[in-house]
Amino acid sequence: MKILLTADPELPVPPKLYGGIERIVDLLVAGLQNRGHEVALVAHPESTSSVSKLFPWGGMRSQNKLDTLQNMITLWSAVKSFKPDVVHSFSRIFYMLPILRSPLPKIMSYQRRPSDRTVKLAAQIAGKSLTFTGCSDSICKIGRNAGGTWQTIYNCVEPEKYTFQGKVDADAPLVFLSRIERIKGAHTAIAIAKKCDKKLIIAGNYSQTGEEGKYWREEIEPQLGKNRIEYIGTVNDEQKNNLLGQASAMLVPIEWDEPFGIVFAEALACGTPVISCPRGSLPEIVREGVDGYLITSIDDAVNKVHQLDQIDRHDCRQRAIEYFSSDVIVEQYQQLYMSKFL
Repeated sequence: MKILLTADPELPVPPKLYGGIERIVDLLVAGLQNRGHEVALVAHPESTSSVSKLFPWGGMRSQNKLDTLQNMITLWSAVKSFKPDVVHSFSRIFYMLPILRSPLPKIMSYQRRPSDRTVKLAAQIAGKSLTFTGCSDSICKIGRNAGGTWQTIYNCVEPEKYTFQGKVDADAPLVFLSRIERIKGAHTAIAIAKKCDKKLIIAGNYSQTGEEGKYWREEIEPQLGKNRIEYIGTVNDEQKNNLLGQASAMLVPIEWDEPFGIVFAEALACGTPVISCPRGSLPEIVREGVDGYLITSIDDAVNKVHQLDQIDRHDCRQRAIEYFSSDVIVEQYQQLYMSKFL
């Protein structure tokens, strides 16, 4: 089968540092090629994913109208040149506008909250030739309200790239690993760690401007270097593996409906329990009392931190392998392609 994938134009595939969706696309490329499919990619011109053909986007800004028009033309030209059996978009659905009426099978994957208006319009134009996927049931539930056929296919990790740690020291730290902004709950993680007298290691990038910059300067930075609260900056894959593996838990008490945070699956792949909140996809990722805890207050979180010894880290690792491994997810996409193609 000939499969044409697309990724957003801002980052190369795979990304040089951060870029969760771009990592997913790269894993999908490799997995599909290993299964004998021919794969082409429409993406950032600096992409190095080992596809049979790379079609670079003409526009580099997803939110720019002129760039959107250029990228419609780019995708249309890629379809004419590559002649795929299926087009699978991880980018903007508007780029597919010139081919929506075509009977060519199309998949549109959402890793963020879908727009009701856009989904409804695309479903009406494309009909049965278009299938939507969401990275969690919570995303699919939102999408189905607007129309179209939806299927949940989770984001994935490569478990073999994460070192399983079956046991950690009694004084192992809590780890906050995410972008440092209010909706990710870094301030709450600090409050929890201080109240239960646990070391907290914070890793991730932050903004120096706007509301996010103010949040960093006023609520996070003043806490660093005190009460065993430590900030180590951004981390690469090797550092992330070591950081998560040594943690008693990954503590990211979100304040928004998380579509699917790949870092949660990465923590589980290391055998590290997750402590977060029951919003968005988290109840789908974390089984309460098995893979971690979903907390509703700071006091609740403190109690759950003291119960971490009741979590079997082997269960966390197995959860990642059975539900969020790249092999499982690539197979689910392959089955979806086959159902559309046949």
